[in-house]
Amino acid sequence: MVKISLFSQMLSLIPRDKFDRLVSKYASDKHQKGINSWTHLVAMLFCHIGGAASVRDISNGLTSTTGNLSHLGIDRVPCKSSLSYINKNRTPELFKGIYFMLLEHLSGAHKFSRSGLTKLRRKIFLADASIIPLCLEVFDWACYRSQKGAVKLHTVLDYDGLLPVFVKLTDAKAHEITVAKEMSFPKGSVVVVDRGYIDFGWLKVLDSSGCLFVTRAKSRMAYTVKEQYDVTGDVLEDEDIYLTSPKSKKLYGSILRRIRFLDSRTGKEYVFLTNNRRWDAQTVADIYKERWAIEVFFKQIKTHMKIKSFVGTSENAVLIQIWTAMIAILLLKYLKEKAQYDWHLSNLVTFIRLNLFVKIGLMDWLNNPFYKPTRIPQGEQLRIRYG
Repeated sequence: MVKISLFSQMLSLIPRDKFDRLVSKYASDKHQKGINSWTHLVAMLFCHIGGAASVRDISNGLTSTTGNLSHLGIDRVPCKSSLSYINKNRTPELFKGIYFMLLEHLSGAHKFSRSGLTKLRRKIFLADASIIPLCLEVFDWACYRSQKGAVKLHTVLDYDGLLPVFVKLTDAKAHEITVAKEMSFPKGSVVVVDRGYIDFGWLKVLDSSGCLFVTRAKSRMAYTVKEQYDVTGDVLEDEDIYLTSPKSKKLYGSILRRIRFLDSRTGKEYVFLTNNRRWDAQTVADIYKERWAIEVFFKQIKTHMKIKSFVGTSENAVLIQIWTAMIAILLLKYLKEKAQYDWHLSNLVTFIRLNLFVKIGLMDWLNNPFYKPTRIPQGEQLRIRYG
């Protein structure tokens, strides 16, 4: 019989020796007010996985596990004032470090799969940004417009596993390309972005560093055709081009490939740009189609994790809550991949939330969540009851 809860078993996936090294690195237990870094992490993961809406809910929810705190690795439950204090004052760099440490650790234990493009052996990265609205009266540091507050979450997903390998939170006015220039990608990888990332200077940097890119062309792009290729099916145009506007030509003087593609399902036309001239046009269209996965990721994390409402109002607290959301979604996606049962992420989040403190084997439950007791024939029931 298992004597620890599902939540405790999930926490055991985080290697404590590596966690302790990060605590030492960032000196995050100084001025801790009695709440050490591990207790802080447990509380914030409970916020996301348990669906707590406030520091009061976190404190009361963990208090309800009286007698089982040691299984979580903590010896006291933080009160709401202490949790508010440490969210405001503990460095969010600790939680950023925990996320990337855990990503490396779990990736070493399990090879995350990809849902499509299985014939393409290259690493694929999807980059985009999403606005997180905030109440300007409460989050006065997050001014976006005259009467609106917001921050922008910039993310790069590894297509294998659809997990973030780059995350940065900026003010909502920051343009995507400004943050993109801080990103780096392995040589030979494929970078997929939308039109918001069209900056021919940055695309030239990708090309010069040995990376391939796929994006959509802007409607007023000036160019001249160098060579046209035969097309079939949904491919309307496939051609090599040179940019002709003085600025674009100076920034990107090499050949680009332009593909005009008809989505037969919706009837919409798309114009793609890439620096790869060997793939067939359908492959380029298929690669860009997978960019939608990052939109799905943003929807998942906003729906299932607590990043649309925050338990603290300082910028520090918001950063900690977003980084712990990333840690929570990493744990959940790892469990989803390991399970034999075909979970949808939404169902997995809901069922774990309902059974968070149930004492049952984590992997046994994940593999067989709907336990069906063996039915005893009626005659056998009578024999058992009356001997």
